[in-house]
Amino acid sequence: MKVAVVGTGYVGLVTGTCFAEAGNDVLCVDNNQEKLAMLRAGKVPIYEPGLETLFERNTKEGRLNFTDSLAEGIKFADIIFLALPTPPTENGSADLKYVLGVAHEIGQLITDYRVVVNKSTVPVGTADKVREAIASQTDVEFDVVSNPEFLREGFAVEDFMKPERIVIGSRSERATEMMKRLYKAFVMSGNPIIFMDERSAEVTKYAANSFLATKISFMNEMANLCELVGADVDHVRKGMGSDSRIGKRFLFPGVGYGGSCFPKDVSALYKTSQEYNYDFKILNSVMDVNELQKEVLVDKIVASYGTDLSGKTFAMWGLAFKPNTDDIREAPALVIIKRLTDMGAKVKAYDPEAMEAVQKYTDLELEYADNMYDATVGADALIIVTEWNEFRSPDFERIKLGLKGSIIFDGRNVYDLESMENQKFTYHSIGRKSIVAPETVSHE
Repeated sequence: MKVAVVGTGYVGLVTGTCFAEAGNDVLCVDNNQEKLAMLRAGKVPIYEPGLETLFERNTKEGRLNFTDSLAEGIKFADIIFLALPTPPTENGSADLKYVLGVAHEIGQLITDYRVVVNKSTVPVGTADKVREAIASQTDVEFDVVSNPEFLREGFAVEDFMKPERIVIGSRSERATEMMKRLYKAFVMSGNPIIFMDERSAEVTKYAANSFLATKISFMNEMANLCELVGADVDHVRKGMGSDSRIGKRFLFPGVGYGGSCFPKDVSALYKTSQEYNYDFKILNSVMDVNELQKEVLVDKIVASYGTDLSGKTFAMWGLAFKPNTDDIREAPALVIIKRLTDMGAKVKAYDPEAMEAVQKYTDLELEYADNMYDATVGADALIIVTEWNEFRSPDFERIKLGLKGSIIFDGRNVYDLESMENQKFTYHSIGRKSIVAPETVSHE
């Protein structure tokens, strides 16, 4: 089939590339000339495992191409995907100006039947607004479909190529049949395509992400309680997760969730509930807990060193909001760095992929290390914020040689307590007892 994808951000580029990998002809549309130049030169502007290989293969085969002309994309394609930014406004609602702006243009440009698909995460009722925007400009027949994405950053290619489910919101039999044909190659193993109305599809996306965010915030609250009562959150997590009604995933405590999806989607769903005069109390609590959780490691550092951190240097491992991505949107690391530097500390950070993004998109004052061990040299303590695999089995002796003291503040519970005790580190983690090395005096 012939597919146009409007927007080559994270979702758009993964979507276009994976459709091309399934044998479709794909034309991606974007008005960012710098990004288009990179794509046409064979460079992938985001870090996502597995994407570069598919990108190279499909551009080489001519199935994946790029243009800055929306008219060209509409003329080319049978199905037009909108993968446009929906940034949060000041009041937390999703900003639809890009989606509706393109919808107006589509209405001015289409000359034959097209299916227009909302791939962006959008509030309930957006399909109706897109339909109205297009219809205000044309009498040509078209359909609007809601087809939310369920892609995990770091696993997006895998999730797209082997989806657990595909949700399609449409009341049009013609559009439904076209979408079914497009996605057939991705559900050969029997995973379902779930058909529903457009509004239910829109809510499904927000409901899924908000529920996962709720699980994370609940476990962070449990971790904080475990520390107070002397329990170990790892044991609690395993005991809970073995219940099939609860499941093992998203029960790992830490310093809060971040990224482009959970913070924005929880906020947008809460805003929608307010617009309909419904007080969604759980979501409000989820957001509050998450913001407080980003401060937990700083509180532990203050308990050890006091509020005046002048003259202190902290090594930080991890800047991205999660491993296997360079995405720093709403990343807890940024909050931690800001608080530490505000108290006079210096931060020397290392992240395998996200350092360039922090340099480019923030004005934070920090030093960047060439590797994980270089970050520890001369530092008073090590802070772990992102659980990259390369941090899981480090050379602990090399860490000790770099640090002034053998102290680790672990915001992702990367190491087990017994190992840290054997290695003679002072080790502070989330929801577990602190380990104090024999030669270290703690102020906690």
